[in-house]
Amino acid sequence: MLIVGETARSIDEKQRISIPKEMREFFAMENGPSIVYATPGANGSIWLYPKAAFESRANVMENSLLPNEDEMELEQILFSQTTRLEIDKSGRIRLPEVLLSFVGIEAQAILLGVRDHLEVVNPKNWEVQKREGLPKLKEIMARIRNKKEGKPC
Repeated sequence: MLIVGETARSIDEKQRISIPKEMREFFAMENGPSIVYATPGANGSIWLYPKAAFESRANVMENSLLPNEDEMELEQILFSQTTRLEIDKSGRIRLPEVLLSFVGIEAQAILLGVRDHLEVVNPKNWEVQKREGLPKLKEIMARIRNKKEGKPC
C-alpha cells in the first residue's frame, strides 16, 4: 500500500495534528492502537512511520558493538529524538515540541504522503521546495535511473 497526497493541517494548542482518514488507514494495526513513530527527517521535516515500517528500517542498521562514528552519531540523534505516538480516537497525534521547533512549525503544517511514510512540513518551505522541484522532476528522475543503471550522472 502506498501513501500519497498533500493536505494542509492545523496544529492545535495541544500540539496535535489530525491525520485524514485515508492516510490514517495506512497506520492501522490489526490488534491494538495505531502506532506512529515521529522522527526528525533528513530533509528538515518530521517523518511519521507506521510501527512495522519504522522497526523494519531500524533493524536494517548494522548491529555491532563497534559502530563507526557516523553510525553512532546517527543512532544517538535519531533514536533519542524519535517518539512513539498513538493515534487517538479523533485521528490525531501530539507532535513533540522538539520536532515542531526543528521544522519551524507553529499553527499550520502540510502533511505529505511519501510512499511509505508521512512527512509534516513547514508550509512556506514546502511551497518553495515544490515550486523549485517540480520543473526539475524529469532531470531528477533521469539522474536516479542513470545511477541505478551504473551510468554517469
